[in-house]
Amino acid sequence: QGDTTTTFIAALAAFYLKIPVAHVEAGLRTSDKYQPFPEEINRRLVSVVADFHFAPTEKARVNLLAEGISDERIFVTGNTGIDALFDVTEKTHHFQDPILEKIYHDPGHLILVTAHRRENHGQPLIRISRALKEIAMREPGIKILYPVHLNPNVQNTVRDIIRATKNIHLVDPMDYRSFCHFMKRAYIILTDSGGIQEEGPALGKPVLIMREVTEREEAVEAGAAKLVGTKVERIVDETINLLHNPGADQRMAIKRLPFGDGKASQRIISIVRRFWNLTEPEIPQNS
Repeated sequence: QGDTTTTFIAALAAFYLKIPVAHVEAGLRTSDKYQPFPEEINRRLVSVVADFHFAPTEKARVNLLAEGISDERIFVTGNTGIDALFDVTEKTHHFQDPILEKIYHDPGHLILVTAHRRENHGQPLIRISRALKEIAMREPGIKILYPVHLNPNVQNTVRDIIRATKNIHLVDPMDYRSFCHFMKRAYIILTDSGGIQEEGPALGKPVLIMREVTEREEAVEAGAAKLVGTKVERIVDETINLLHNPGADQRMAIKRLPFGDGKASQRIISIVRRFWNLTEPEIPQNS
C-alpha cells in the first residue's frame, strides 16, 4: 500500500523471496523524482517488482502503461484509503483529549492544516508558518488547527513562528479516527500531504495544496483542490478568498470521488480471489 520506504523495502524483500507483490495505490506520478521525496522513487521502484497493480484512477493506469506495465496486470479499483475514510466518518466519534473535543465543537470556521514533507523543510515551512500566522491575524474569528509532526525540523520551525498566535492551535499528531473527523469538521484544508488530497474532496472540503507539484492531478482537475505552492502571499490570498467568496468556496466544496467510491477493497479481494481460483464474489462496478 502506498509509497513509503517501508512499502518499497517490503516489495523488494518479497521479490528476493519470489513472493508475488500486489501494489495498492499504484501508478501515482509527478514525473519529478525529488518531489515528493523520497516517495516518487519509492513507488516507481515498487512498480518494477510488483505483479499486480491496483491503480486508484484511470490516469494512474495510463502512467503504468507508459512505463511498460502489461495492461493485464493493471486494475483500476479506486483507493482503499477512501474505503477507510467513509467507514470512520460514518460513525460517531468521541475525542479522548478534552482540548480537541472543545476545538471540534466550538462554533465558527475551522481551517485544518498539515505540513511536514521533507521537501518543505527549511524555507518552505518557514513561509507556510508565516502564512498561517498572517491568516490568523487577519481573520480573528476563525480557528486554525495544526497537528504538528514530531520531527524536530518541523516542530522547531512551526512553534518558533506560531506559538504565540491566539487562534492557532498547535497540537500533537492525533489518531486516525480523530483526524478523519476533523477533516469532516473543517471548512478548508491546507496540506502538503498526499492522501489528504484524496480524502478532502471525498468529504466535500476545499483543499489547498502547499506543494509545487502533485501526483493527484485528478483532484485539481475536478476543481476540489488547488496547487498554491509555499509562498506566503499565495497561501494567504487563496485562503482568504475561500473564506470570503461564497462562489469560490461552493465550487470547491462539492463532494467528489476521483479516487474511489468506498468499494476498492471489495474489488481488490475479488481480483485476488480470481487469480488464485478461489470462490469469486461479484466485483462492484466503478461508480
